[in-house]
Amino acid sequence: MGCLWRKTLSFCLVFVPIYLHGASSQEAAPAGPRKPFFERLRRLEEQFRRFQEVTLTHLQSVASNYNVSYNVDLRFRSLAEESQAVAQAVNRSQAEVQEELARLRAWVRKAWRRGRKVDTRLRALDLTLGERSQQQARERKEHKAQRDALQDSLARLEGLVHSQGARLAALEGRLPVAHRGTATPGPALVPAPTQPEQLGPSSLKLPRDRQELRAASEHRGPQQDSSAPLQGTWEPPAPGSRRALSGAATALRGPPQQGPGDTCSVGPTLVFPNASTENVVFLRPSFSAALRALSFCSWVRTTSRHLGTLLSYATEDNDNKLVLHGRDSMPPGSIHFVIGDPAFRELPLQPLLDGQWHHVCVIWTSTQGRYWLHVDRRLVATGSRFRQGYEIPPGGSLVLGQEQDSIAGGFDSSEGFVGSMAGLGIWDRALVPGEVANLATGKEFPTGAILTLANAASAGELVQRTSCPCPELCP
Repeated sequence: MGCLWRKTLSFCLVFVPIYLHGASSQEAAPAGPRKPFFERLRRLEEQFRRFQEVTLTHLQSVASNYNVSYNVDLRFRSLAEESQAVAQAVNRSQAEVQEELARLRAWVRKAWRRGRKVDTRLRALDLTLGERSQQQARERKEHKAQRDALQDSLARLEGLVHSQGARLAALEGRLPVAHRGTATPGPALVPAPTQPEQLGPSSLKLPRDRQELRAASEHRGPQQDSSAPLQGTWEPPAPGSRRALSGAATALRGPPQQGPGDTCSVGPTLVFPNASTENVVFLRPSFSAALRALSFCSWVRTTSRHLGTLLSYATEDNDNKLVLHGRDSMPPGSIHFVIGDPAFRELPLQPLLDGQWHHVCVIWTSTQGRYWLHVDRRLVATGSRFRQGYEIPPGGSLVLGQEQDSIAGGFDSSEGFVGSMAGLGIWDRALVPGEVANLATGKEFPTGAILTLANAASAGELVQRTSCPCPELCP
């Protein structure tokens, strides 16, 4: 652009002197031939004027282009400065990144070394844990084997205790007979003595009878899971043992019947006059902890042709968690012992339909699922593998006299109990035969009862609560 401007200025400086020289030459010429000259001069003036206009226009465009170029140059300079600043910032960032990468490499090397150390420690720890887990597994197996052995021993011990209790009760029932020298077979309808008696000479045959009874019991074989009444069996004895055979047969018939007249101070009595669904008794609070064993004992008298429901325990997930009930559609005298419906056992309670007072004890333990039914101190049914290892959960609704189809409701009159209950007790353990006998004879109420009739919180409109000195005096 600067070169073009210089060329234009040089052209103007050359053309102007030439023009002035021509004008002065024309003034010195004669007047005649001046007219064409002035015409030329006028044309030249017009051309010069146009040239001036074109030149001015050109110069203006050149000036504007120069300004634009100057602005572009300034812009280029600013962009160069900015690019230089950006390059410097990039260089600084690269240097910082290099420093960070160096620190990161150093940290990675340290972390790798630490990781190797930690990996070594973890391997050692894993090896130690593996050895400990193997040792714990062996210990668990040993503990399980010991627990199973203890459970088996406990089950055998419980069965032995109950069988020995039944034999002891049978022998106690024979004491009055031995004292009087009577050899009449069959149960003696007299109460068992509460104090030891002075035995006569005829009582010397008791040790021999006990040995014969033990031998007869061993010949009976293992007990099976059956709810049928227990029957005494024996094998023909050797010659000369007629007296021992007579004693064993008498013992196997069972102890004498225990009537309510022999026992007093059994506590309050509940009387259910009819099977109305309004006649119901709630025991509150119910079970506060899970039960792995249970004993239910009570004096019972019924005036109906079927037993009805003695006990019903319902929870949110099962309305038949624990039930002792019968109904008019079942065989007379039979009752279902339910734990965690639908599992149940049918128990024979035909003796209770004679309208008299009887003492009933139903005992269950989750150890091998053993259960026992005692009626008037006699073991009438037993079995095993019934809800083995099961727990009866807490927090449900516990009812006497009606069977629940929902919590605290859903009663059916066909399953209602009609009669009286007295001396009721519930334990969270399995009572032994001696405790059952003491309870049935009024000698001692076993300790640790979790529920009794003192927990009867509410009752139906017609259920009567009385306190009788003896059960036979109750209505």
